[in-house]
Amino acid sequence: MAQAKKKPQAEAQDQATPPTGGSSKGAYVPRLQTVYEKEVRAALQKQFNYGNAMQVPKLDKIVINMGVGENVNDSKIIQAAVADMTAISGQKPVITKAKKAIASYKLREGLAIGCKVTLRKQRMYEFLDRLINTALPRVRDFRGVPHKSFDGRGNYALGLKEQIVFPEINYDKIDQVRGMDIIICTTAKTDAEAKALLAGFNMPFIK
Repeated sequence: MAQAKKKPQAEAQDQATPPTGGSSKGAYVPRLQTVYEKEVRAALQKQFNYGNAMQVPKLDKIVINMGVGENVNDSKIIQAAVADMTAISGQKPVITKAKKAIASYKLREGLAIGCKVTLRKQRMYEFLDRLINTALPRVRDFRGVPHKSFDGRGNYALGLKEQIVFPEINYDKIDQVRGMDIIICTTAKTDAEAKALLAGFNMPFIK
């Protein structure tokens, strides 16, 4: 009888735990990752005549930097910046510290001056999606992002003056408005390839 009672429990456990081999089928795939795999990659391969799909540029990582300005001596300001960036990126950032002392700015070596986060894979695509389709359109008097912010090695830098353009930030609860630098790193070898990649994601370049 004891064996008969244990059997239904074992069956319930088997049903509750999906097989390891099939777990990837239901894995979440960000919208922009699907757009890349189904549309952008093929379009780039045709546009630049790549010999195979492995040569097609793709996103590598996104780095976000946020400084705290003149409030470097206030630990509460640093923690507020960390909280803002965590809400925006979905990942806890690391605190950046001064590499050398600058007397005129009352800056000591090792003093916390901001925070940064590096996003990859799913979080990278999710952030880019929110940046392009939600945050940038909320920038005051927005007319598009500049064409000349590429570094010649497939990376694009973008500056935002206010963190409040992200809907994850509650304007009534922030301590102060602060900006951030966003660096989108790709595997492209030229500015033209990197621009075509971002354009495939509908990056709103100035017309």
